[in-house]
Order: sequence, then structure tokens, then C-alpha cells
Amino acid sequence: MTQSSLLGELEVEVEIKSPAEKFYHMYAGRPHHVAKATPRNVQACDLHDGEWGEVGSIIFWNYVHDGQARVAKERIEVVEPEKKIVKFRVLEGDLMEEFKSFVITIQVTPKQGGNGSIVKWHFEYEKIDENISHPETLLPFFADMIKEIDEHLLSEE
Repeated sequence: MTQSSLLGELEVEVEIKSPAEKFYHMYAGRPHHVAKATPRNVQACDLHDGEWGEVGSIIFWNYVHDGQARVAKERIEVVEPEKKIVKFRVLEGDLMEEFKSFVITIQVTPKQGGNGSIVKWHFEYEKIDENISHPETLLPFFADMIKEIDEHLLSEE
């Protein structure tokens, strides 16, 4: 068994109509509004420690994935407004039953030559053993969430 077979990376990229700054701010500055934007996928986002959008802050998510109610406790690791990047490390919750580590990076870039943006959701993880599947089912889940948040942001304009 090689250690590298347990490590993985996945990425989903979605083109949206909202400006990059607005989408970025939804996760970097007001993730508690995500539940309002995509209630079918996220039921709640609560701040457990620190301040919204501050590195080191602890956020607790209640969400539904594959028809199951799930939870995740995450620490904000990176907030880079100029690059529109925010990174979360999952500390506890359902994902940690199958993964030793799970890091989610969100980057939003303005679309070249037009309106809208590109949202990239990047996952780096280490499975607890090789019997655990790679988390590909998260890709359509997050793609759907991105689209619903985009619709919500557009409706706020």
C-alpha cells in the first residue's frame, strides 16, 4: 500500500453571471447567507469562534449531500481578497469519517472579455484507507450550489 494512493485532488469549475467580487464575498464575508441562497443544499452556517471572514475562525455547516443530512466544522485557513481565494480545512463532521484531511479552496476570477466569473472549487484530501472512494459525488453537489448562489446573487441586484 502506497501513501500516494490515499491522497487525492478534485476540482469543479462553473461559469456564473455574477461578478467575482460578489460571489467571493458570499464565502469570505458572509457564509451564513449561503443557506438563504441554496436552502436545498445548505440548511445552516454558524460561526463558532472568531469573526466572519477572518483566518482562524471556526464555522459549522449543516447541509444535505446524497440525500443525507450532514455536518462539517471548518476552520478558515486563507482569505485573499485580491486573488478572491478562501480556503477551509474540515476539522470535524461526516467527511472526517472517511478522510484524514480535507481542504476546500474556492477561487473566483472575473471572466475574460465579458461579464460574469469562473468559480473553481478545489478539494485536497487524504482518505483513511484505500477502501474509501474518492469524493466525486461532491462535484455535482458543489456545481449545483454554485449555480443556486449565482441565481440568488443576481436576484439581489
